[in-house]
Amino acid sequence: MRLIVATHNSKKLRELERILAPLGIEPVTGEMAGIPLDEVEETGTTFEENAFLKAEAACRQTGLPAVADDSGLAVDALDGRPGVYSARYAGEGASDADRICKLLTELEGVPEERRTARFVCAVCCVFPDGRTVTARGECPGVIGAEPRGNDGFGYDPIFVVEGGRTYAELTAAEKDAISHRGNALRQFAARLAEHLE
Repeated sequence: MRLIVATHNSKKLRELERILAPLGIEPVTGEMAGIPLDEVEETGTTFEENAFLKAEAACRQTGLPAVADDSGLAVDALDGRPGVYSARYAGEGASDADRICKLLTELEGVPEERRTARFVCAVCCVFPDGRTVTARGECPGVIGAEPRGNDGFGYDPIFVVEGGRTYAELTAAEKDAISHRGNALRQFAARLAEHLE
């Protein structure tokens, strides 16, 4: 089954491919399908709302089932920030390094035991007939004092998981096994299989 993936992030697409391919699902971007997708303004106040907005727009534009995720980092000492604003946290055009720098600056002086956080991912698939399939996954962790590791993207180099390594220090398989997106996609895949029976 082919699913349009509403993303321009090649690393996110590869993560989706690794997790969904064993289920017989081929995720393709709008560009890969020859239908460049319009940018969607993420006006939702929850990860679920933003995932739905992106999936619904991609489905409407292509006429094909479309899946989108919205994910971000919720830091307890910052009252859940950056949350749904994770990608825009340091302003328009900011790099991953800029966002990490802003977050670490905000957490200066906060002791390790209060640097708890979680990555959250909401996945939504919208079908042309209006049906939807949704799932949510989380991964708990702690915000490290400095970036470590060369893999991953976004806040991965400062998100320390059980075992003491950051997301960016894990192999792709290790990250998929515990990550918020991996958890959400496994749940999503199970629900999608039920839905398609």
